[in-house]
Amino acid sequence: MISQEQNDRLTLVGPDKPMGKLLRRYWQPVGTAADLDKNPVQKVRLLGEDLTLYRSNKGEYGLVAERCPHRMVSLEYGFPDDRGIRCPYHGWLFDKGGRCVEMPYDDRINPQSTYKERVSIKAYPVQELSGLLFTYMGPLPAPELPRWDALVQPGFDVVIQIHKLPCNWLQCMDNAADPMHFEYLHAELGNYTLARQGKPPKMVRTPHLKIDFDRFEFGIMKRRLLEGESEDCDDWRVGHPLLFPNILAVGGKDAPTLQYRVPIDDTNTIQFAFRTKRRKPGAAPIPTTVDHAELFDKNGRIVADDVPAQDMVAWVMQGPISDRTQEHLSASDQGVIMFHKMLLEEVAKAERGEDTLGTVRDPARNQPMISLHREGAALRPFENQYVSVFDQKTVGAL
Repeated sequence: MISQEQNDRLTLVGPDKPMGKLLRRYWQPVGTAADLDKNPVQKVRLLGEDLTLYRSNKGEYGLVAERCPHRMVSLEYGFPDDRGIRCPYHGWLFDKGGRCVEMPYDDRINPQSTYKERVSIKAYPVQELSGLLFTYMGPLPAPELPRWDALVQPGFDVVIQIHKLPCNWLQCMDNAADPMHFEYLHAELGNYTLARQGKPPKMVRTPHLKIDFDRFEFGIMKRRLLEGESEDCDDWRVGHPLLFPNILAVGGKDAPTLQYRVPIDDTNTIQFAFRTKRRKPGAAPIPTTVDHAELFDKNGRIVADDVPAQDMVAWVMQGPISDRTQEHLSASDQGVIMFHKMLLEEVAKAERGEDTLGTVRDPARNQPMISLHREGAALRPFENQYVSVFDQKTVGAL
């Protein structure tokens, strides 16, 4: 058990909260280029802040405060301009730095006025990488946007799956630090759900013999040894990484995935799952697609018939913010305990104004990409669940 004060320190993400300040030191996905192709101005909520994401007529991306400071109209209804985004009410124009660069009526009646130079709104930088739009909301200068291998390595096709989850971000990441949940959440619950649908089982519950966790420069490598495996297997020898603070890297070398669990606010999370598949030699590339997946069925339940849905059951069913003052952690939770300790250590560093774990400042470290240790084949006893998302949306959120 932990105290309510400790739980708040781990979970709350507003700009004035310790964890909110830590998470703002990392580039976070805020949307996709494909979605802005459909609508170049969109309202978004991120880390408890209401914002407007847009693409200008010249193709520059911006993320600014939701409301125009003139008469407080939402810029969700604004429209793009060559220089930024224009308020729909009186046409005030703001560039990607949040500076007001035009007040149409005021500029006409008094061309010498400098009033607009004293008006600005909050703005955050945006970078596009492999179809994802990332923003940095922390202290400047911003670090490098990490070029993780799955994002940029050639020869792979991509699907971006997006889920909105009515729960705190830490519930998603605690699950990533908990290998033991496979035996029951995935094998037993999964097969039970399929049996109720009149379908055959997909998994065999294979007991864990041991689990272990190693710190590395970007987070935690989690490893497992299952009954029937030798210690030279990839599950134990390599494992797969939890990228600090809110990314799970999973999947073998032919289908690497990154799952960003980004707080919308204290009680809601958006997951951007960047899923890839190695292209067959000579095959034509498949255009990147974006899938806004529905989580609940018509009865308001999550149907736990595949691995991602099973994980989301565990996350969401803990409630909006898990009450860790009532938890009773055990030997199987050593990864969760380690992760919480790391979070609190890095929060303290952020409060001292220091760079935190995994910060990339050297551009050379980021080029051409940051390669991660990955399993050659992920989780042999569970590989039936690794049906390609390009055919069926059942790739594991493991």
